[in-house]
Amino acid sequence: MVGRIPVMDVMPLVDLGRLPAKATEGEPLPVSATVFREGHDKLGAEVVLVAPDGTTRAPVRMRPEGEVPDRYIAWVTPDSEGAWRFEIHAWSDPLSTWEHDAGIKIPAGVDVELMFTEGGLLLDEVASDTALDAREKDVVAGAASAARDTTRPVEARLAALQSPELVAVLEAHPVRRLVTVEGPYPLYADRPRALYGSWYEFFPRSEGASYEKKTGKVVSGTFTTAAKRLDAVAAMGFDVIYLPPIHPIGAVNRKGPNNTLDPGPDDPGSPWAIGSKEGGHDAVHPDLGTLEDFDAFVTRANSLGLEVAIDLALQCAPDHPWVTSHPEWFTTQADGTIAYAENPPKKYQDIYPLNFDNDPSGICKEVLRIVRHWMKHGVRIFRVDNPHTKPVAFWEWLLREVRRTDPDVVFLSEAFTRPAMMHALGAVGFHQSYTYFTWRTAKWEIEEYLREVSHESSHLMRPNFFVNTPDILHAFLQYGGPPAFKIRAMLAATGSPSWGVYAGYELFEHVAVRPGSEEYLDSEKYQIRVRDWDAADQEGRTLAPYLTTLNAVRRAHPALQLLRNVVIHSSDDENVLCFSKQADDDLVIVVINLDPHAARETMVHLDLPALGLDWHDSLAVHDEITGQDWHWGQHNYVRLDPYTEPAHLLTVRRTA
Repeated sequence: MVGRIPVMDVMPLVDLGRLPAKATEGEPLPVSATVFREGHDKLGAEVVLVAPDGTTRAPVRMRPEGEVPDRYIAWVTPDSEGAWRFEIHAWSDPLSTWEHDAGIKIPAGVDVELMFTEGGLLLDEVASDTALDAREKDVVAGAASAARDTTRPVEARLAALQSPELVAVLEAHPVRRLVTVEGPYPLYADRPRALYGSWYEFFPRSEGASYEKKTGKVVSGTFTTAAKRLDAVAAMGFDVIYLPPIHPIGAVNRKGPNNTLDPGPDDPGSPWAIGSKEGGHDAVHPDLGTLEDFDAFVTRANSLGLEVAIDLALQCAPDHPWVTSHPEWFTTQADGTIAYAENPPKKYQDIYPLNFDNDPSGICKEVLRIVRHWMKHGVRIFRVDNPHTKPVAFWEWLLREVRRTDPDVVFLSEAFTRPAMMHALGAVGFHQSYTYFTWRTAKWEIEEYLREVSHESSHLMRPNFFVNTPDILHAFLQYGGPPAFKIRAMLAATGSPSWGVYAGYELFEHVAVRPGSEEYLDSEKYQIRVRDWDAADQEGRTLAPYLTTLNAVRRAHPALQLLRNVVIHSSDDENVLCFSKQADDDLVIVVINLDPHAARETMVHLDLPALGLDWHDSLAVHDEITGQDWHWGQHNYVRLDPYTEPAHLLTVRRTA
């Protein structure tokens, strides 16, 4: 039933409030609604947060949202993890109505004493509020006395009722009548890592891999050798080390180099073809070591401040133990064979996808067992492979079960698919999502996408801007040279609170298997890659120092650790992008030349009021990349040469 003061179109809501909207401990969250009433009397509205323990936080007053009539907004911040709720309280505001009418009538000489009498009575009502402190009571009493003092000039009496001190008290202690309470509506506040983090992906079998001198064969890296690479990853400022599948790899239909169908006897196969006679999803590949070696790897990573994420890929090689023990978990074709995975035109002859139609309960129980198995071995983050090929209802169940006992566990959705499915996966519990960022390269589409992920869909899903993956080498990187790698890293590291890099990015690896393809030549998915990190560092052929700077700035500036604070600014060049992010007094401005081939010079125009500033304010800005300092205002000249530095990463030191 509609309340006496209608409250409608409440946001954030997910599935009409059936599912909780996304929130994060310490992250400001916008709550908005359409609030109105009949006639011309004024109203007020506020948001009340209800904590997981049932206690309430101080109400936050809602303000008009831009120029939209009757639309109000307030920013609230959950201060702990867990299942929160919010309510919107709306009321008739007789004090604001009086202030409006008195400001018109009294100067015009209309109903002067009546207006003062009504004002005094309303102030008496405020004075009865037991929540007022002694100072506030004195302010209200003084104003009420002035309203009734007919010996004072009318102008002085009115001024006393419009004083900043009184206005502040009335703002904190409004007179509420005809109160409508809308809600409660659910929120879930996750730990900060669900929102903010810098991810680094590597294949353990490649880290520490070497060539055997006598035969020239590649010797696989292990958890022990990969652990030695963790120091460099941590030194670059990354927070999460993500490992592709670490399980035994099937021998049946094993893929050879570059996804060929004729592997040699020493070809290692794709880690995503999970399972063999050595075990399945709860085992580790014997070439990598033992489960104890994995535990040691996790311990070493944690000691360096790195969380370990592993891949949860719900698929099997033809010789996975499940194929024999649970053939009903797969799709049997008309000829009696089990169907392998396809994503036309791609074919994955080495993989059988799961079929949830025959024994969903059995699959659910086994997957939960697998997840809990790795949780016991120190894994608190899972990157989930192709979740959009499994039922959404399954994910809702699994993520709810894990959250029920271990709410700190984070799941990243690798679903490059239709927006509806991506949003649904986020809505049912995935904490982060891969995005379309990789394919956004033009200024207009980057601006559009930043607005989408930071505002329009932020209650459903949180983005993770990966600059590259083993599957995705965008043409921009193939043909843009080293400047392109800087441009994309700057965009990802500043545009999203979570971003990711796949190993080799810092070495500018950019050669595709063929023109028009996004697959790497000699893809690490199908073979072990031996990299000489030391030589690259010594010869300066690495982007590692740049990545280190980006991560250091992210850690130092809370504005870059939030999602919902993006403001797009304009420039006169369609290749120069400008946006800012702000958290309280921390303001960061990013200007990027999106053209990796040519210098661009243009004017950048800052929307200063959107930053809480006046149009004439001057900003003392510091470029965190070059170390230069300037004074900026509304209009600013920039020249960005991609071969020296394609971007300004500006932190604001003061305003004048």
